[in-house]
Amino acid sequence: MRRDHRARVPRPLPRIAVALTAALLIALAPPPAHAADLSPRSDAAALLRHHEEARARVERLRAEHAPRDVVRAADRRRWALRGELWNLLRGWQRASGDPVAVDPSGRAGHCPVAPRRMRRAAHPGAGSGTRSWTAPTRSYRLSAGYRARGDHWAGRHTGQDFAVPSGTPVHAVGPGTVRITTCGDGYGNQVLVRHPGGYFTQYAHLSRIAVRAGQRVLAGQRVGSSGATGNATGPHVHFEVRITPYLGSAVPPLPWLRQKAVRIGR
Repeated sequence: MRRDHRARVPRPLPRIAVALTAALLIALAPPPAHAADLSPRSDAAALLRHHEEARARVERLRAEHAPRDVVRAADRRRWALRGELWNLLRGWQRASGDPVAVDPSGRAGHCPVAPRRMRRAAHPGAGSGTRSWTAPTRSYRLSAGYRARGDHWAGRHTGQDFAVPSGTPVHAVGPGTVRITTCGDGYGNQVLVRHPGGYFTQYAHLSRIAVRAGQRVLAGQRVGSSGATGNATGPHVHFEVRITPYLGSAVPPLPWLRQKAVRIGR
């Protein structure tokens, strides 16, 4: 007598087993390509926020004439946060190819340099001692502001744009040393100046550069000419204030300038 062998039909898994299997697959799946960028970016944002809170506390303590040791302890905390942010961003930006991190000397690039007579030019009154800080350019119109949204940026805008005709002189807002000059990335031709107190100012999308890395500059001294190089839709100066030389450490630029008695129009 012949027996019929019927195919075995697998029984459906209980719902709880299906849920557990799905959860396991999600946990084991590789993270999205951009996930690795989120952690350093969020860590940097938190460190930047803590630094600015610490800076505000130091200024408040000084205004209240707090004991010297209390002020010093608060200031050490601020500098420790800055160092932590510096190290985080340096490694992150070096991996991403940021020229400021890859070539800290700024001597590897070959950027268009302004004529010598233009490099000597300065803002009227620069270095006279009547004003130690100034705006980055004159006869401007404020366009895209800090933290603005737009299709041209991956996230929020990190600086303040000063709309001016191409070729308009661009000046260092205060005394300092040129940290780097680069060209060719999204910022186009840019100059980064380090100022006393540890802050950096960036001047980007220039048509020409009038300074060199390592050069000392005065408030109002010409660092270049405005343009539309890099990721720009028209001539303007992208002005940025950072607490490190690296992208990801920008602070609101207009309040920073106003704290230095610089009048900024609209």
